[in-house]
This record gives sequence, structure tokens and C-alpha cells, in this order.
Amino acid sequence: MQPKQLRVEIDGTRVNVFEYGTQGGQQVLFVHATGFHARCWDQVVSHLPSELHIFAVDMRGHGQSENKGPFTWQRLGQDILSLAEHLGLQNIIGVGHSMGGHCITHAAGHQPRLFRRLILVDPVILSPNLYQNSKRHQYEDVSEHPVARRRSHFASVQEMHDRYVDRKPYSLWQPQVFMDYCTYGLVPAPSGTGLALACPPHIEASIYMGNFDADLYTLIPKIEVPTLVLRARPRDASSKEMDFSASPTWPELADQFPHGQDIMLPELTHFIPMQDPALVADFIRVAAEDS
Repeated sequence: MQPKQLRVEIDGTRVNVFEYGTQGGQQVLFVHATGFHARCWDQVVSHLPSELHIFAVDMRGHGQSENKGPFTWQRLGQDILSLAEHLGLQNIIGVGHSMGGHCITHAAGHQPRLFRRLILVDPVILSPNLYQNSKRHQYEDVSEHPVARRRSHFASVQEMHDRYVDRKPYSLWQPQVFMDYCTYGLVPAPSGTGLALACPPHIEASIYMGNFDADLYTLIPKIEVPTLVLRARPRDASSKEMDFSASPTWPELADQFPHGQDIMLPELTHFIPMQDPALVADFIRVAAEDS
């Protein structure tokens, strides 16, 4: 399915949305992870029936949306509510990966009737006690975060692809997913020469550092809709902050939802939709059939 591109203004920020499928069909809203973009869902969408009415959003600071803050997780969650109102969405199947899962949960907690089902793909909602810890990360400034030092300029999409295709985690992804990540994750460089990451490294780093600003545990009990939590094997004591070979999501998260179900996928990493888009599509298809 080739998408239609929409432009939405949310509180003075231009947000880009891709629309697929059939108007009047079951609505599905996809929200991507930090540093990613809407077209990372293309291979999941390719496995879904065309009768669904699908929306995939480039969150602010990502993809073709405006790089305009604030980039707090509360703000990003509120953007989902504003987007749903603007597009007239209702009875949504909300699908969010990583930060996107956090945003979907924020939206559902504030407006529980907006959603019919939630599919949270390793949503980086951490153990409740971590949100009470005053020392939440080891960096005093965004510039110190390792993500802020990422290479951001490339001569072409192919150069970015060739540079990373054999490196983890990208080497674990399905090849077309990685090509989509590169193709739609670059924009013309401000210098006028070559291409730059659509999500600049300093913005990506600031989002990672702001992930403690939104404790969702007062909202989760209000979410009465069936909620599926997909996650990789949990991190252990030796795991580092940016180790996504395992899951940062609290293993007991699904139990906090009134109708939550936990599915652990130990053979996969945090990047579940990139490694097995057909599997994620299967869960969405079942949710649509049960709706």
C-alpha cells in the first residue's frame, strides 16, 4: 500500500502523517521509537489487509515533521491526543514501539475511550521505583550522551546503508526494513550538500535523557481496553543504558493494566518490528478481527 501524506499542525508544530488503506475500515495508529520515523512501519503495514485504515506519524523532531520542541515524553504523548482529535480518530488500535508505546499509553490513559486495543511493542515503561530515583542518568548535559555524537551527515542513502548494514543491531533487521530506515530517515542537509539525519543527534539524545519526565503508573489503571505488551528478554544487572539487545521494559508491566497480556519474545531484541514485521502484523490482524 502506497501512503497518502498528510500535514497536521499541533500547537504550532508541523507534524507529518502517512495514511494507508481504506477509509471507514478499522483505524490503526502507528507510533515509532526514538530516532526512527513513520516509514519504519512500512514492512509491518505490507503484511496487513488493505481494509484497515492506517495512520503512521512522524513524531516532532523525527522524519518529515518539524524539529521543534519541547521534546519531553509528556509533550510527545500529548501530541498523539492532538493528532487523534485533528484526524477524527476513534476506536483506534494503537501500536507503539519503544517511545511510541510510551506515547500511546499516555494518550490512552488520558482518553481511555479513544482506543479499542493497545499493542505496546517493548514500550520502555520502566520499573516504578526508577521514576523515583533522583539520579536518573549519568549525563549532566545532552552533549555528553553517546547518541549526541552520532554521525549525522551522509553523501547519499546508499552511503548510510553501506556503512551500517553489517553492524548490530542493523544486521539483525530484515533488509528492507533497514533500507526504509535509511531512505526515509535522511533529509537534505542544511548546508545544501548531501543528506542529514532527519532526527538530529542532539534531539535524539535529549529525548533519551527526558524519558523520566512522564511516570505513567497513575494512568495505566484507567486503561480498560485489552493491552498486549510484547517484549524481548529482560535486561540483567550487567546491561548498559543503551544496550537494546534485551528489553528495558519492566517485566511486570502488563500486570498493571486491567486487561493486560504479556508476551515475551526471547529470540528477538528490543527492535521487534525491525526483525519480524510479519509477527507484529499478525498481532495487529488478530486485534482487528477481535474488535
